[in-house]
Amino acid sequence: MTLQIRAAQPSDAAACGNVMHQAFHTLANRHGFPADFPTPEAATGLAANLISNPKVFGVVAERDGAVVGSNFLSEGDMIRGVGPITVDPEAQGSGIGRRLMEAVLQRANGAAGVRLLQDGFNMSTIALYSSLGFKVREPVVVLTGSPSGNIPEDVSVRAMRSEDVEACDNLYTTVHGISRRTELSQALNSLAPMVAEREGRITAYLTAPSLWLANHGVAESDDDMRALIAGTAKQHGKISFLLPTRQTALFNWCLRQGLRVIKPMTLMTKGEYRDAESPYMPSVFY
Repeated sequence: MTLQIRAAQPSDAAACGNVMHQAFHTLANRHGFPADFPTPEAATGLAANLISNPKVFGVVAERDGAVVGSNFLSEGDMIRGVGPITVDPEAQGSGIGRRLMEAVLQRANGAAGVRLLQDGFNMSTIALYSSLGFKVREPVVVLTGSPSGNIPEDVSVRAMRSEDVEACDNLYTTVHGISRRTELSQALNSLAPMVAEREGRITAYLTAPSLWLANHGVAESDDDMRALIAGTAKQHGKISFLLPTRQTALFNWCLRQGLRVIKPMTLMTKGEYRDAESPYMPSVFY
């Protein structure tokens, strides 16, 4: 059987979506967690969006004319984000995942860094990524719910506007030392980003409060992040996000507000990285 790794094409979206759904569904069922993509249509929609995005590099693994895996690399900003990577359950264990990872890492050669989040219960992928040079940085959990915390009188929570991008990017750069301007601009076009504002200054933001896969954010302090979470929930209802659990005070506050842990994940990085000194939430990329 011949295996080919090639660039993803728009016509691959349905096949990639089916593999994504099957792979995540099989893994989640095996470990007793909810699947990230409840239907093939949801996964196909994501695959189509990624393949059509000029800021994303996609590859597929094709064996005897059939797509058996895919991987994607977000290239909009200085740090590259990997995923989702999936392999047909019937083809797993044959080295296809490594080939897909090697393809995007070759593409990312020369970038400041490459990052990803992997399911914390998936021993195969954490071993694969570690063998490719990735380092474990943070234990992370997916949280979801409708928190009801109080919003301080001197904080306003509102939808992000185009004129907020620079301030939000400056905040992210202060916390992480890197820019994420392209992703912020894209969030304005396709998601529902929110900001917290104190005395006319943006002190926190979230890019996709209802979709943890795409949702990342930062804040100047725990108080600002709590205000943003509470204010966003009042406007959006149920929200979801990834939270590094070493942010103990913020994590415990989320639990007291009724947010529920859905599953564990692990932030892994290769290349440039610095620990954040302020509250933050990664997306599924980083």
